[in-house]
Amino acid sequence: MTVPTPVDPPQLYRSPAFAQGMILPEGPVLFVGGQNGVDAQGELLDGLQAQTEQALRNLLAVLAEAGSGPEHVAKLTIHLAPGIDPTAAYGATRTVWGDHRTAVTVLAVAPARPGALVEIDAVAAVPR
Repeated sequence: MTVPTPVDPPQLYRSPAFAQGMILPEGPVLFVGGQNGVDAQGELLDGLQAQTEQALRNLLAVLAEAGSGPEHVAKLTIHLAPGIDPTAAYGATRTVWGDHRTAVTVLAVAPARPGALVEIDAVAAVPR
């Protein structure tokens, strides 16, 4: 086994977008710190869609640098600023992330960076 395995008990809803649980394969585990929608110069992009897409591109860059990728992610945590409709963020997520199912937690919390609307962190396997 080289990629996380979804755990979807038959008595629970099976979402096409996320898994109820994920089993990581044996090996190194990467914890990706919260990524905001900032560009390479540290500038915060404008709007939820732009910030979400950039946060995911930043997350993908960290995964790639570690020798991993979205197919190895077991868990995403998406922190949205209070009052943000999560359905608006889902569309932006699919644009960059694609159809990689993972366990997901979505929380409404005030991001530490002023003006940030979203922050995303992850737990991933690093293939040997």
